[in-house]
Amino acid sequence: MGEPSKNQDALEARIPPTCPASISQILSQAWHHDLASLKPLLDVPGRASVQEPTTGETPLHAAIRSCGPAGAGAVDLEAAKSVLEELFFNGAIWNDVDSKNETPGCVAARLGQKELYEMCVGAGVRAELLFGLLEGYEELESMDEDGDEDEEVVDITDAADGEEIPDLVVETNSAGQPTEKPTEEVQRSEKKAEEEETEILESNPDRAFVPPNAAEAQASQVESAEYLRSNLTYSAGKLTDASANGVMMAWETSIMRLSVDSLLPEQLPGRKVLNIGFGMGIIDGMFAATKPSRHHIIEAHPDVLSHIATSPDCKFGPAWESSAAQEGAYKVHAGKWQDVVPKLLEAGETYDAIYFDTFGEDYSQLRMFFTEHVPGLLEEEGRFGFFNGLGADRQVCYDVYTKVVEMHLSDAGMDVAWQEMDVDMQGLNEEGKGEWEGVKRRYWTLNSEFSFFFLPPPAPF
Repeated sequence: MGEPSKNQDALEARIPPTCPASISQILSQAWHHDLASLKPLLDVPGRASVQEPTTGETPLHAAIRSCGPAGAGAVDLEAAKSVLEELFFNGAIWNDVDSKNETPGCVAARLGQKELYEMCVGAGVRAELLFGLLEGYEELESMDEDGDEDEEVVDITDAADGEEIPDLVVETNSAGQPTEKPTEEVQRSEKKAEEEETEILESNPDRAFVPPNAAEAQASQVESAEYLRSNLTYSAGKLTDASANGVMMAWETSIMRLSVDSLLPEQLPGRKVLNIGFGMGIIDGMFAATKPSRHHIIEAHPDVLSHIATSPDCKFGPAWESSAAQEGAYKVHAGKWQDVVPKLLEAGETYDAIYFDTFGEDYSQLRMFFTEHVPGLLEEEGRFGFFNGLGADRQVCYDVYTKVVEMHLSDAGMDVAWQEMDVDMQGLNEEGKGEWEGVKRRYWTLNSEFSFFFLPPPAPF
């Protein structure tokens, strides 16, 4: 008989004897939920996110993993929660992945530790909201025309005893008033302290762990400009770019069906619809079946526009546009939505249903769309929805971004309603197989999808 398989969640597997003592000490205290001993170890910035060099275990992973499966044994859950609170307070990274490609939240979900999972989600929401506030922040400096700070050196003498005080560098502010700078000795001391702190934060050996597939994940990130330059390929059931990234796939049809049913619940003819991102034309086919009086599509990619105009399989070419009862009622607008939408607003176009599903854009673009443009584009009883694939390759990330989006939409003055639907994962479970054959990576790994539909607030009485 062979050796029994080693428990991959065991203490000795996650914090092996080869782990450096400084890291092992922190991980062990977190594992045993020893808050009193852990607190002093977190005084140095970055210590709440140390990682075991081979397993990638962080204090958050350790504190959650040691609880074991929910209901399997006597665990002081309150002690575990206290440790998590302390770690998050000290800057622990909520979405670090370990050697098993699990975040702390992933571990909590797998073990059924619901309260610990919700703590990870809450930390993720706070972190993402803070990141959103800080994004784009630029430090301002007072500069002269040559790009140099205004400086002059003056001698200051103490009138009381006649001793000459060492030269100070005086910096003038924007109003021309002098502002003292430290002496050279003080400057050298401060510079040394800054260098030491930078060495701790940026050259931290406790962060030497390289997550699995990190290079592939980085390479799979596609930016809008890169995507628009890429060659696209239509094949059976999928649309992919030159790097085999899935732009759109047929398995999304059920999600599109729910979206149309929710955006146009009564399916009455004569509605006005706008879809941003044509892709394979799945949702536009469903919109067209409701016989809208106005159907506008915005698409930016040259290959998709060529497919629309020339492919016999596409029903939204020139013949479709000319079939409208009113000129311009059926139209494919070529270009980025950031350029097209302002023109629609200027022309006074409004819609009963708006759907948003672009590729190669980050969340900031979606947020800008529903914050700055949707209120002006929607009819009074109109509805707006989008393909909610934010963080859809990991449940904890999906839950974090779902809450962030809902909060931002509420801040934008919209009422938020959502539905959860089951996703048929048959053919979607294995990388490179089934539906993912010929596609670089799975961009969806979840068993359910939250479809969001956003409505303008009720009109005041």
